[in-house]
Amino acid sequence: MGAISAGAEARPAQWRAGVGRLAAGAALVTAVALLPWLSGTDPARTVLRARSADQDPTPAQLAAVREQLGLDQGPFTHLAHWLGGLPRGDAGTSWVSGEPVLPQVSAAFAVSGTLMLGALVVTLAVAALLSARTLYLGSRRRLRQGRAGTGAAVLAALPKFLLASLLATVCGVWLGWLPSSGWEGPSSMVLPSLALGVPSGAMIGGLLDQSLPAAFNEPWARTWHAFGFPPGLIARNALRRALAGVLPQLLPTVVGLVGGAVAVEKIFNIPGLGRLALDAALAQDLPPLQTATLVLILLGVTAGLLLQALRRALLGPALRDGALPALHASDLPRRRSMSWIAAFCGVALLTAIGAGLLRDPLHVDTAARLLPPSLAHPLGTDSLGRDLLARLGHGALRTTGVALAVTTVSVLLGLLLGMAAQVSSGLTEALSTLPAVLAGLLTTAVTGPSVWGAALAVCMVGWTPYAAQTAALLEQERASGHMLAALSFGAGPRYLLRHHHLPAVLPAVLRNALLRLPTTVLVLASLGFLGLGEQPPTAEWGRLLSENQPYLELAPWAVLGPACALVLLSVLAVSGTASGWGVSRRHRSSR
Repeated sequence: MGAISAGAEARPAQWRAGVGRLAAGAALVTAVALLPWLSGTDPARTVLRARSADQDPTPAQLAAVREQLGLDQGPFTHLAHWLGGLPRGDAGTSWVSGEPVLPQVSAAFAVSGTLMLGALVVTLAVAALLSARTLYLGSRRRLRQGRAGTGAAVLAALPKFLLASLLATVCGVWLGWLPSSGWEGPSSMVLPSLALGVPSGAMIGGLLDQSLPAAFNEPWARTWHAFGFPPGLIARNALRRALAGVLPQLLPTVVGLVGGAVAVEKIFNIPGLGRLALDAALAQDLPPLQTATLVLILLGVTAGLLLQALRRALLGPALRDGALPALHASDLPRRRSMSWIAAFCGVALLTAIGAGLLRDPLHVDTAARLLPPSLAHPLGTDSLGRDLLARLGHGALRTTGVALAVTTVSVLLGLLLGMAAQVSSGLTEALSTLPAVLAGLLTTAVTGPSVWGAALAVCMVGWTPYAAQTAALLEQERASGHMLAALSFGAGPRYLLRHHHLPAVLPAVLRNALLRLPTTVLVLASLGFLGLGEQPPTAEWGRLLSENQPYLELAPWAVLGPACALVLLSVLAVSGTASGWGVSRRHRSSR
């Protein structure tokens, strides 16, 4: 009877999730189709400029383009015509080049898919290295101290486009080991895969490393060790248990690279799907933009279903039968060095910010362009001769304030939508692969370019990792034995939320948010660099990196200061929070 009722309950949930996926995909494709009309700009003028770079087209030329593209019929007629051609394998022709869209998108998707697989290999390798120590010690019951994850925080804070520029310069140009540009063979994917996979692997590895001690703290692990089971067998089962909660993060972190690796594709001159979608969006070339968006939606939904099936296979029948042991955070003492690391990062940041606030961030001195660090300019100068320490100090409050606000909103949205996973799972999968740049174009078409418009765009897609994580952890928590016991004793929804759901979800989600904090800064910067967010000459850390990235080979100090500030901010957040959690646990245990 239990299996029959569980199957009966699962069928409506699957229908709701399917309807949610369909509704989310339709809404997203419709929003993309409305982009030229939402922006208030004449799409005929934009297309004509993309075709011929003519800055002042005549009314006759504009009228001819409108008639040729059928723009006078409105966006919905165009959308219906495009949808009608898809069953025949016809995605239309490009408004700019006049070539069929489907071959372009297929070729770009093949390149991005291959690059994603390469990045996935690097991601798994980095994640394995970061969690190997915990896996080894935990399987032998020799795990005595918790880890703050500062190494994962450092690697996760590395800007992908900065790492890509560094790898292309050193390994491609200076040493000549691998190609630094183009897409000609397997060797062309090594450097971009490293640039994309190292930060992603640090993200996944950091989350996995924090989940493993709880898996080794389960009763079965202690029993198996007492009966002399091989450490390798214990390690495999603990990894299987912890991996189930981390697996959904592969969707926004790795699969999302298909459309979100625009900067890396530009640096290595890779003709990928993200670059194609961005170029089409900027030129308001709707047929390739709509087709690329549809491909990203289908990819997100397919990958989400596969990851969900794999996660449930890892957990086994216990997930369905409500017999899953709960993962409780271990009470391992934290190293005292965590407090020292947090204090060092905090002092270093405050010192740099305080010294920078005493200087003028807008003073331009063209005679002092790209000067190396000195007593007069401790961090050097940028391409306009402005003092980088001054710009770092004056941009600190806005950078951290906006990033923290965006992260807070994204976490809250992720928690709320993740708790309603049956309704929001389709939306999560559809938006997890959407590039933030495309969301920025849709947002600023309505709000105009501003820092808060860019923040809204990041919030539109930034909640998906937290929603996926919340849904996965809640499903496991609801399938645990103690939840069934609480329900049998008459526990209500409010009690379950306060004493079971939030304690099972919130620590892991906050940890994820802290690891993603530098990524939020960089996404906001990329939108500002494209004219969609923070406008120059405002000092902002991500903008400092974007503006000075072309001078990495000539003046590496121009990006060293803001990059180190991002790393310090990430390590401070992770180690400081870990130290605080360790103190609170010791305090609770002493009581």
